[in-house]
Amino acid sequence: MTTEEIMDWLSDVTDPEVPVLTILDLGIVRNVEISGTENNHSVRIAITPTYSGCPAMDVIAMGIRMVMAGHGVKNLTIEQQINPAWTTDWMTENGKRKLKEYGIAPPNRKLFRDLGLFEVEIVNCPRCGHTETELVSNFGPTSCKALYKCLSCKEPFEYFKCH
Repeated sequence: MTTEEIMDWLSDVTDPEVPVLTILDLGIVRNVEISGTENNHSVRIAITPTYSGCPAMDVIAMGIRMVMAGHGVKNLTIEQQINPAWTTDWMTENGKRKLKEYGIAPPNRKLFRDLGLFEVEIVNCPRCGHTETELVSNFGPTSCKALYKCLSCKEPFEYFKCH
C-alpha cells in the first residue's frame, strides 16, 4: 500500500453538499501517513474542514472510512487539522471547472468593480458567463456559498465563496 494508492482511493469520496466535487478537488486532504508492517498497516489521514464546524465533515469522514475499509484498511485514524485554515486556493482547477459545469460559480480570488463610493465583488454567472450579477444573500444553502442573480439571463445561482 502506498500514499499514491490511498490518494487514488480517496478520489472516490465526494462532498455531500456539492456531490460533483471530491475531497481531493476541494483540497481538504492535508496528509496521509502509513505505518506498520506489510500485513498490518495503520493509516492516518488528516483533513481540514472548509469551515470551522462544517457539518459535512462527519459524512466525509464516514466516506473515507468506507472507502478505506473497502480496500482492507482496518487501522485508520482520521484527524481534523484546523491549522492552517482551509482556503479556496487549495481547490484544484478541475474542481473549479466542475463547480461551474454544475451551475455554481467557482471562487474567483476577489475581483472587484469600482462603483464610486464602494467596490463590489465581480462574480461571473456560471450559466451565461456575464459579469453583471448581484448578491442576493451572503449565505446560501450552506455556509460556504452565497446566492447571486445574473442581471443578464436573470437566473439565480450559487457562488462558492472565497476564503
